[in-house]
Amino acid sequence: MTLIANIVGARPQFIKAGPISKALATAGFDELLIHTGQHYDPLMSEHIMDDVGLRQPDVNLGVGSGSHATQTSGMLEAIEAVLLDYPIDAVIVYGDTNSTLAGALAATKLGILTSHVEAGLRSFNRRMPEEINRVVTDHLSDLLFAPTENAMSHLADEGLDGRSQLTGDVMVDALHSIDLDQIDTPAWSAEPYYSATIHRAENTDDPARLEAIVEALDRLHLPVRLLAHPRLRKRLMTYGIEPTRSLQIHDPLPYAEMLATVRASQGLFTDSGGLQKEAFILRVPCVTLRGETEWPETLHGSWNTLAGPEDDLEGLMSTVRTSETTSPFGDGHAAQRIVSALGERLDSDSGMD
Repeated sequence: MTLIANIVGARPQFIKAGPISKALATAGFDELLIHTGQHYDPLMSEHIMDDVGLRQPDVNLGVGSGSHATQTSGMLEAIEAVLLDYPIDAVIVYGDTNSTLAGALAATKLGILTSHVEAGLRSFNRRMPEEINRVVTDHLSDLLFAPTENAMSHLADEGLDGRSQLTGDVMVDALHSIDLDQIDTPAWSAEPYYSATIHRAENTDDPARLEAIVEALDRLHLPVRLLAHPRLRKRLMTYGIEPTRSLQIHDPLPYAEMLATVRASQGLFTDSGGLQKEAFILRVPCVTLRGETEWPETLHGSWNTLAGPEDDLEGLMSTVRTSETTSPFGDGHAAQRIVSALGERLDSDSGMD
C-alpha cells in the first residue's frame, strides 16, 4: 500500500489538509498525518481539525514556538526522524509556514517525492518570513499545485511550469463542506460589528505599528471584534497597548464558528492571507492591513482593499463591495485533482523503476 505523509502545523494547514485527507482515503492511499506542533492552542488546532473532519495526527512532534531558526531546525530534525521510521512514498506540505519549509527540506533531502499545495503565491515582499518559505518550498518540491491562474503565472516566471498544475484552492473545498447556516455565532454577533484579526510579524513585532493599528480600529464607529491569536495578546501586554473604545479583544474561534462570525459582520479587517480569500468567497467586504497581498484576485471587483493604520479605514470599508459572483479560486474539487495528480506521478515513477 502506498503511504503518504501529510505534514501540518498551523491553523491554515489543518483546514487545507482536511479535504486532502478525505481524498487520500477515497483514492485508497494510506496516510501518515504528522503535526509539527507549531500551533498547539486547542482553538488553533484540535477544534479546527474537528470542523474540517481531519482526524487526530498519527505523530505530534510538539515543537512549539520559538525563533524562526529554532523552530524550523527543530522541525527539520524531528520530521526527518519520522520519515526515516516509515516507508514513505510521498510527502505533502501546505502553504508558507515554518512547518512547510521544514517538511519540504526534510523530504527532498531524503529523496522523497514532495508536493506543495498552494504553490505559486507571491507577495514580492522578502521581509515576510512567509514569502521566503513559499519561494524556497516551490523550488524544492517535485509537484506544485497552484490554486489560481495568477499563481501558475508566477511559477512559470520562475521556470517551474513543468512541475506545476492548476488545481483550484482546497480552502474552497473545506469551506463548502461546512453548512454555516447551522453554526451558532457568539451572543455579541446579534448587533452590527466589524470582525478583525492581526497576526503578521510586520504588524505585531513593531510596537509603534501595532499601536497605530489598534488605535485606528479603536476609532471606528461600530464595535470591532478582534479574534486575537495568543501571540498577539502577549505582544499587546508586553507593549502596554490597551484599546478603550470600539476595539474589543476575544479569543480565537473554532474554524466554522469563525467563518460564520465573519460572514455575519459588516466587514473584516485583517492581515491574514487565508481570511482575505475566505471573506471574498463569503462575499464579506475586507480591508487588508498590509501593503501587498499574495491573493491579488481578492482585489478585483473591489471586495478587498489594502490599507495602513494612517488611512481612513471606515471610509475604505464603505467602498469595498461589488455584485460580482464569480470566483477565481476553483469549484471545490481541488483535493480530488491534487490526489489524482499525485497518484499518476507515483504510478509513473514506479513504472520507471
